[in-house]
Amino acid sequence: MISIRDAVPEDAATILRFITALAIYEKAEHEVEATIELLQESLFGPRAAARAVICEVDGKPAGFAVWFYNYSTWQARKGLYLEDLYVSPEHRGSGAGKMLLKHLARVAFTEGCGRLEWSVLDWNEPAIRVYESIGAEPLSEWTRYRLTGKELEALATD
Repeated sequence: MISIRDAVPEDAATILRFITALAIYEKAEHEVEATIELLQESLFGPRAAARAVICEVDGKPAGFAVWFYNYSTWQARKGLYLEDLYVSPEHRGSGAGKMLLKHLARVAFTEGCGRLEWSVLDWNEPAIRVYESIGAEPLSEWTRYRLTGKELEALATD
């Protein structure tokens, strides 16, 4: 039995375990800076920046999703941005990933969002197949940019 529930502060260690497993899968484990304390603050604290759900199979954590609201000036509506979705290898192919996406689509629809968006690594064929099977389309004309670390600090303090 697969179920989705809102994450609670006590799930922070489980979420961190999933984040680390996802980073290993994406060959980026060295980039994980999250801690249990940071997750508890950023997901459940008074100034929470994002929300999370836990996917359970037979009552045991099998995956998670973290998202936040963004804004589209063109639509003049908020959107839901899926930051991470992860399903443990032993539960892949069970429908858990699609169930997480369906849950987030319901959240976006209920909240009046104009979009549900996410990014995927171009080599992650299994995820791409799932996304295309639900009707999602890649936005090939957009290039994502990022500022972090010293570059972010330099721009902020220049």
